[in-house]
Amino acid sequence: MDRVKIDRRWLPLNALRAFEAVAKHGSFTGAAQALMISQSALSRHVISLEKLIGVQLFERRPQSLVLTAAGSHLLPAITKSFDRLEYAIDEVRQASAPALRTLRVQMPPTFAVHLAVPILRDFRAATQEINIDMVSPYGVGQPPNDVDVAVVYAQPTVTDMVSDLLWPERLSILCHPDVAARHAGKDLASFINDNELIHVRIADLPRHYRWAQLIKQERPSNVNVDRGLVFDTSLLAAQYALSGEGLALVDINLFKDDLATKRLVQPFNVILDEGYGYYLITHPEGLSDPAIALFRSWLIEHFGTSPSTTTDTRGTEPVGAFHS
Repeated sequence: MDRVKIDRRWLPLNALRAFEAVAKHGSFTGAAQALMISQSALSRHVISLEKLIGVQLFERRPQSLVLTAAGSHLLPAITKSFDRLEYAIDEVRQASAPALRTLRVQMPPTFAVHLAVPILRDFRAATQEINIDMVSPYGVGQPPNDVDVAVVYAQPTVTDMVSDLLWPERLSILCHPDVAARHAGKDLASFINDNELIHVRIADLPRHYRWAQLIKQERPSNVNVDRGLVFDTSLLAAQYALSGEGLALVDINLFKDDLATKRLVQPFNVILDEGYGYYLITHPEGLSDPAIALFRSWLIEHFGTSPSTTTDTRGTEPVGAFHS
């Protein structure tokens, strides 16, 4: 028998606040202290919420509480809903002052430095009522719940998030012009063997993965790629190449300005496509937030490669590295 759809008149706001607090603090004791209510009252709120929706939200272990799959699904929606209530109430209270909305945005370091910073400057000039709180972690995994919008470098998979492909990654060999000049006329195998290799670390993959895939694709004979330096980001790899040494296998879209100004050159017309790309990730409930929707549209307009590579569908979210 189908369950009756939850009506907003039945929404137990105190129980939702209690659930959010327990999830945030990881214990009933800490949550009760934060909300300044008794632990027994807090426990009753959470139990009543679980009874209402018919599923368990926490796995209660002897020394800890762990969110169930249902709890993990519900938490970001509750947190963002309360955030929006706070923003709206503050705007009403401060109607005489300019209303500011702060968006928490996550982007990979290389993407942020080379492409996003100029665009963000223009965005702020056009929409002064929206502040940007930018984070660029050197890590892997999905965006945390407190991020409104995230750009991630990854391969796609199926989830319930909204994902927009900004562009697919196209890797090629880039180097300093002096390096290309010193080795002019060499074939691909000799060019690679006679230069230092610069690698970019990808989560959960071998440290020389990208170069190995290039060799597998191009099939030059007697090439050794199990050597050279390994960096955490494409930005650091390119910076090393800009110093005048080594070959970096990086995305030509990210370093198009360096290619245009001849600070870096592409000695071979070789492209490696491993299915990775830069994706804009938004929580489904965030689409109804005017600030998030505006920022999302702005990024798609400026970075989206073409209508065929930009999607607005739920169910395809990339997973993988944030640190390219």
